[in-house]
Formats: sequence, structure tokens, C-alpha cells
Amino acid sequence: MKKTLSAVMITLALINASCRTLTSTTYIKAKDSFILGNNEHGSFSVRLKNASANDLELWKAPISGGQHSPITVKANETLKLSVEKNTALRIENKTNEQATVELLVKGDTGLSMGYKN
Repeated sequence: MKKTLSAVMITLALINASCRTLTSTTYIKAKDSFILGNNEHGSFSVRLKNASANDLELWKAPISGGQHSPITVKANETLKLSVEKNTALRIENKTNEQATVELLVKGDTGLSMGYKN
């Protein structure tokens, strides 16, 4: 009985951990931005790869207003960053070509996702 209970608890823990991960390949049109987490949520971390030929700009944007912590992500560069509770991550494509980003999100994955010119 103890072995069965232990196996069930381990399985539930693994399912819970896998539900807190989001993987996405996202395409951002020229002169457009992708906003991740523009809603109330907990903290999360992102591994982002710029799979584009051009640089992208990232900003942290609290849902209460403003933006801070700009980062330029070079073409084919991968970075990891943490995003605070109730703060969105804005990924800006200021070029005239479509951009591609590969995202691995961990933590609170109940995040809104959308585009904004």
C-alpha cells in the first residue's frame, strides 16, 4: 500500500511540474510586438531564443504601467530571465521582417499572450 501511495504521489508531482511549463515558437510581424503576461499572474522565468536574422528588444512592463529593464537580443542568441509577479514581457520586432522566437516558460503559465503595434 505504501509503495502504491508513493507511486501515485510521485506521478502527481510530475504532472504538476509538467503543467507549469509552456513551450512555444512565436512569430512576430514586422514593426510589431508580442506581449507575454499582460494580466495578473505569479512570477515566471523564460528561456528565449531569437531564431531571427535581426535583433529584438525586450522590456519588462508591470501591468500597473510603465516599462523597464531593456535588453537587446542578438540574432540567434539565447537568454534566460526572470519576470516578476504581475509584470509582462514585451518582445519588440522593430525590423521590416518577420521575427521568430522560441520560448520556454516555467513557473506561472496562466499568462495572457497577444500582439500590439
